[in-house]
Amino acid sequence: MHNAYIGIGTNIEPRFERIRVAIDSLRQFGIIERKSSIYETAPYGVTDQPDFLNAVILLRTELELHELHTGLRNLEKELGRTERPRWHQREIDFDILFYDDVIFDSENLTVPHSELHHRSFVLVPLNEIAPDFIHPVFRRSMSLLLQGLSFEKNTIHLINM
Repeated sequence: MHNAYIGIGTNIEPRFERIRVAIDSLRQFGIIERKSSIYETAPYGVTDQPDFLNAVILLRTELELHELHTGLRNLEKELGRTERPRWHQREIDFDILFYDDVIFDSENLTVPHSELHHRSFVLVPLNEIAPDFIHPVFRRSMSLLLQGLSFEKNTIHLINM
C-alpha cells in the first residue's frame, strides 16, 4: 500500500457539496486514512474570482503513481471540471502532493507538488493531518515548512461544518 496526500479544491458553487462529493469519490482509489478540515482561502495567482474551499486527505492506495494520477484526472472530468487557464476557477481540482517519499518529475506530473511549500492553502491542512511528515526534497517536516511560510493570516479560514 502507498500513502498519497491529495489536495482538493473548488471555488464554484455549490462548493461544500463539491468537496463532499470529491472526498467520497476518492474512496474508489483506496482508503481515506485522514482528512483535514475544510479551509476557505483567497484565490492564488488570479485574485479576481471567488474564494476557494480546500482540504487535504491521506489516501492509502494500491495504485501506482501514474494510475492514481490518471484516475484523478478522469474523476475531475466526471465531477464536471471544465478546462480553464492556470489559476482560474475550478469546479474541482485534485493534486497529488506526496506519494510515499517518491520524487518524480515529468511534463505532466511532479511529485512532490512543486509549489506546495509556498501555499498556505496546502500547508495548513497538510500540517493538520501530517505535521511530522518529512518533505523528501527539502527534508523538513510540514510543521517546519508552515512555520517558515510568509503569508497573510487573513487569507485562510477554518470552516466549521
